[in-house]
Amino acid sequence: MTAVEQRFREFKMPDVGEGLTEAEILKWFVAPGDTVSDGQVVCEVETAKAAVELPIPFDGVVHELRFGEGTTVDVGTVIISVDTQPGAGDAPAPAAAPAASAAEPAEPEGRQANLVGYGAAPASTKRRPRKPVPGQQPRTAPAAPAAAPAPAPRAQAPAPAPVEPELNGHGRIGAARPLAKPPVRKLAKDLGIDLASITPTGPDGIITREDVHAAAQAVPAAEAPTAVPAAAEAVAVAPGARERRVPIKGVRKATAQAMVSSAFTAPHVTEFVTVDVTRTMKLVADLKQDPDMAGVRVNPLLLVARALLVAIKRNPDINASWDEANQEIVYKDYVNLGIAAATPRGLIVPNIKDAGAKTLPELASALGELVATARDGKTSPAAMSGGTVTITNVGVFGVDTGTPILNPGESAILAFGAVKLQPWVHKGEVKPRQVTTLALSFDHRLVDGELGSRVLADVAAILERPKRLITWG
Repeated sequence: MTAVEQRFREFKMPDVGEGLTEAEILKWFVAPGDTVSDGQVVCEVETAKAAVELPIPFDGVVHELRFGEGTTVDVGTVIISVDTQPGAGDAPAPAAAPAASAAEPAEPEGRQANLVGYGAAPASTKRRPRKPVPGQQPRTAPAAPAAAPAPAPRAQAPAPAPVEPELNGHGRIGAARPLAKPPVRKLAKDLGIDLASITPTGPDGIITREDVHAAAQAVPAAEAPTAVPAAAEAVAVAPGARERRVPIKGVRKATAQAMVSSAFTAPHVTEFVTVDVTRTMKLVADLKQDPDMAGVRVNPLLLVARALLVAIKRNPDINASWDEANQEIVYKDYVNLGIAAATPRGLIVPNIKDAGAKTLPELASALGELVATARDGKTSPAAMSGGTVTITNVGVFGVDTGTPILNPGESAILAFGAVKLQPWVHKGEVKPRQVTTLALSFDHRLVDGELGSRVLADVAAILERPKRLITWG
């Protein structure tokens, strides 16, 4: 390894595992010139399953960010380079930084990069000012042989900003571009502003957010493009258009692929039952006052989950998977209970590992942690793999029931509908009772009608008389 290679370390997109081969860079927390330390989070990426923060595995000063926010990057591609010896003189231009040998690991020996992280990360970064070297001319980019011609300048156009060479995903030099941080580039893109037309006011000729806003205000209203919110990533066809297009990627793309695969691979059967859950709702209220349940969230979903686990214990053959490659049915002696969760990034299904072995307080704690983590967008890929059976709570939306599609690789999914006060025959009289509808979809290759019906009937019987949670559990 040369002295330059030892000085400039490259960090590659880690192996995300779980069959995923790429991730989108959502946000950079650092910029060129920032000081970073081992274990510090430098960016947030989103796989097809979750958003995860990535820590850097060495100390130094950020030399180059290879990709901007919103870019999807393959695993193993260098995304950031770090100057580990910032006091050793001026760093070469980013394009001149040599790429690490394919045989040379980008991370320190003995540490394997992964999306779970390297450890605790400091919350702040420090900016290292660039110092000019006496007698040395300011750095400019070499002319790119295949660069596109610059647009014709407008009348009294400002002088173009200093540029830096731009690297493609393979480390080759592409067209030159003005100096600006990734968030500033994204802002300019959203506002339709050409960075090359902006006069920079930041240190070392860097374009700032204020520069972009000033340029946007200077554009005549007739020439200003229609801005589209970055979060939606929508592309308006034309002013006044009544359609918008959003790229299919991330969680939405993974969900679509999984549902299509499941729907056209496993023969689905769905059965329904309407049940009086008045006693279950009373038990929920009682458990909220139970000292043993202090500090955990108690709700109807908790008892539905417990009822399903008891039903699986009584009918274990439903907890299985179909191995097409080996032509085998895999029966499982554990239950990883999936809970379908709607998040800002789309539907995900994390699961509670070994849920059948947990006590009611332990199950409540695990369920609360699962939901909170999903809402924060911090669910790890490992938490969404290995599920065996799933519950989807459509009742929170006021929906009575549905015909849920199996999570790929699982044998059954239970839909829990809205609990409503309805007239119901109770002990020979029509009385107002709290009633819900359950729907159980199952893979008919694994589960015949008799087994599926027994499981659904057991769940309904437990919720109608929840004391069976104790006698059967």
